[in-house]
Order: sequence, then structure tokens, then C-alpha cells
Amino acid sequence: LRWSPWGRPGVKALVTAGLFVTTLWNLRFFFNPSKGSGEDSKHREPLVILVWEWPSKQVPDVSRDVCRELYGITGCQLTTERQLLHQADVVVFLHSRLQPGRDRLPKERLPRQNWVWASLESPSNTRALAEWNQTFNWVMTYRQDSDIFIPYGKLVPNRSATVNIPAKTNLVSWVISNYHRTQKRAEVYKNLSKYLHVNIYGKANNKPLCKDCLLPTISKSKFYLAFENSIHRDYITEKLWRNSLLAGTVPVVLGPPRANYEQFVPADSFIHVNDFGSLEELATFLKTMNSSRYQQFFAWKRRFSVKLYTDWRERICTICTAYPRLPHGHLYPDLQSWFNS
Repeated sequence: LRWSPWGRPGVKALVTAGLFVTTLWNLRFFFNPSKGSGEDSKHREPLVILVWEWPSKQVPDVSRDVCRELYGITGCQLTTERQLLHQADVVVFLHSRLQPGRDRLPKERLPRQNWVWASLESPSNTRALAEWNQTFNWVMTYRQDSDIFIPYGKLVPNRSATVNIPAKTNLVSWVISNYHRTQKRAEVYKNLSKYLHVNIYGKANNKPLCKDCLLPTISKSKFYLAFENSIHRDYITEKLWRNSLLAGTVPVVLGPPRANYEQFVPADSFIHVNDFGSLEELATFLKTMNSSRYQQFFAWKRRFSVKLYTDWRERICTICTAYPRLPHGHLYPDLQSWFNS
């Protein structure tokens, strides 16, 4: 390059250099066409998730980039506008909204589109699954082996130097709205109550608790009966996460086996009904526990805090996170058999 008397390149030299750089840039795409602007822009297009019918009666505003704004998940567009069906990469169907049957489904289905069956209910509380064979590509449930796993809660790392345990004024409490004598939890409660007093709240006992009253009321109890309405693998609900661990009580659980609970929470953070030979032994254990032993159940608080999943927007946004690893073109041949397994 010829330099001007002032030590800078002349105009002719700058033009020559510019042409040289431009040529190299164009050769980049010639030798590596897969990284051209067309494919790159397509890759950057947001994944469109259509929720066919929102899980709750009150439909939130999802017109903005809620996945990024609320949960830091980029490239994910939620919509409830059915006219966007042909643009949707994924369509989500909540089971409770699929009744009475297939008439609620779209009339057509795009070949590239994936349909998701979503439910937070247990198999005991899920009806009419047989008619949905060969319909859904993916399942989104509380089961760990789901394509999209949506637990009721989890423990997240959060180291703390102090462990705060709320002041206690009673021994055991239980919040129950749907009480049926045929349920296992009703039988266990009936027999356990022969040996100790249980403070019962909820509609079943005509003592409903307001939303803001729930945790302060439960926190006054040393133990909480985290009894699930049915017993199934991984079916561990807000009864453990919110009513017990978040409230600051020790959960006495009735649900899947202890080993299953230990996949979610530390072994020393809860008491399992099946740990005892009889309910009388369980009652004696609760009534005679000293302060030092009781505090050991809160050791997990030094390492973790409770995260609840209560917003369906967050659950549905996780589809975008899971999308790259999900099998495309797969259909569940027998949804009922899978869910009941």
C-alpha cells in the first residue's frame, strides 16, 4: 500500500483494501453456505407455542415476550390465538379442557407441528384417556419421565448461615377440601386421630383459609399432614412443597414410597407414614420428639430454598427449553397405558 506524506494510506490504497476485505467476506459464504443469512435468520425465528385453551378461566396477557421478560427464556412466543394455528410449531392441550372429546381438537394438523398433552392430575383423577391414542407427540406432566417435566416445586441451591423455624403453638395440622372416605388419606387420618389431635382446616371442615392466611396458619404447627389424594409415582404436590416445606413445618407424607420422595428432597427433611409399623407408633414419635431432634428436620434450609411452580406461563415456556432434545414425529400409541404405568 502506498502511504501519503502524512503517514496515512491514500484514497487509492483504502479503496483497494476495502475491495480485498469484501472479497474475503463473500468467499466465507461460498465455502461455507450452511451459515448463510437465510438459514441464520430462520434459526433466530421464535418458536411459536399455541395454547389451544388456557388451563385457567382467567387468560393472562401473553402478547409480549413473557418467556424472556419473566423467566429469561429467549426465542419463545406464547399465544392463545387459534388463527395462528398454521404458524404454530407446538400446540398444547390441557387434558381437563379436552372434554367432551375429539371435537375440541383442531380440524387439521400440520406435518411439522408437534402436539403436547398436558396434565397435573394423577391417573386416579384423569378420565377418558383411551380415546387419545396416536394423537400426541409429547407429554407434559409431573412425572420425571415426561417429555416436558413440570413438577409442583423443587429445591434450589441457596446457602444460608441461619435456619429460621416459625414459632409453634400446636402439634399437627391438615388442610383438606375434598374429603372422601374411600381415599387412603381419609383412612390414615381417621386412625391417626385416635392417638393425637389434628387441627383441620379447609372446606371439608368448614374452616376455609384465605390465600394470605394459609401459610401463617400452617406455620404454627410442628408437623403437617402432606397426604396426597392418590398414590402414584412422582405425584408429589403443593401439599409437600407449599403447605409443608415453604410454610416451615415438617411434612408427614402419604404418597409414593420414601425412595421416590428422596429423588426430590433430602431424606432427613420429612417423615413417611410407611416408616412406622403402626399409626400409634407414628403418633408417639411425633408427640415425644425433643427440640434438638425436631430442628434436624430443617437442616436442608442451610443449602436450599423452595421454588414453587404455580404459573402456567412458566410451565409452557419450558417447552422451548426442552424443544431441541425432544423426539420429532413420535406419537404415543397408548397414552392411558403410559400414564398408568
